[in-house]
Amino acid sequence: MAWLVTGGAGYIGSHVVRAFRDEDIDVVVVDDLSSGHEDFVPAGVPFYRGTILDGALLEQVFSENEISGVVHVAGYKYAGVSVQRPLHTYEQNVTATAVLLAAMQEADVDAIVFSSSAAVYGTPDVDIVTETTPKSPESPYGESKLIGEWLLRDQGVAAGLRHTALRYFNVVGSGDPSLRDTSPHNLFPLVFDALVDGRTPRINGTDYPTPDGTCVRDYIHVADLAVSHVAAAKRLDAGESIEPVYNLGSGDGVSVGEIMSTVADVTGIAFTPEVGPRRPGDPARIVASGELAARDLDWKMRHTLDQMVRSAWEARQAAS
Repeated sequence: MAWLVTGGAGYIGSHVVRAFRDEDIDVVVVDDLSSGHEDFVPAGVPFYRGTILDGALLEQVFSENEISGVVHVAGYKYAGVSVQRPLHTYEQNVTATAVLLAAMQEADVDAIVFSSSAAVYGTPDVDIVTETTPKSPESPYGESKLIGEWLLRDQGVAAGLRHTALRYFNVVGSGDPSLRDTSPHNLFPLVFDALVDGRTPRINGTDYPTPDGTCVRDYIHVADLAVSHVAAAKRLDAGESIEPVYNLGSGDGVSVGEIMSTVADVTGIAFTPEVGPRRPGDPARIVASGELAARDLDWKMRHTLDQMVRSAWEARQAAS
């Protein structure tokens, strides 16, 4: 039996694929390569290029492979851009999830681990976000992820779907130099690209009520994240109890200023970041508790900030 990883050619999905293989669990990948890379899929892993909006493709995948469950990572992940592309965001994240769940039901596959997001919380007014913190998404992306959680919940009631959703915070680093974050919107790629191009990275706002005046965020290593996906899948396979949602957070936080200092140390490129005004809606601090995931999903912070930055930089250099 194998687990299907949708979006398994992407930055996060490809790390999930490797985490399964590290546990000697077979995997199958579906990815339309809109933001993924075929060379991120290891040799020997069955790969189907296409969108999960294509029900016929999913029927083929399920019929040609013995699938015991799905890790659903595929989706449109650009929260800021989703405001300008709401229909596309809902199609990719809501309609596609419904098509996937229908194909799973038809194939009698009843277990899923869903890639959710901290974006479901919007701008929380608490120091530490827990799974019960009120949800108030502020973008079509965040709304689409919350709807995805609702789809799992309702399909659980209607058809016995066994499910959990993992809410990510700021995912960084690399578990393998051949895998890197290629998002045009994430902090690490933006900073690295600026340095490689001879430009100075930028900080948006240095007057927040934080120790150094810059925003504090919850940065987690992508390889740690991947381990917990496999732990969730194994728990579902074993028929063990599982929570409907888990935060994957550190319980602590790192400021953007600290990130910049660590990048300078790791790269050996000295720079003083440019300072711009605050971005509208940017909260001073978002940090999550990972206690539930630590209890159930082998979740823990295995990497220091230096290791997060260093691994990401090594992957960026390997791609040059």
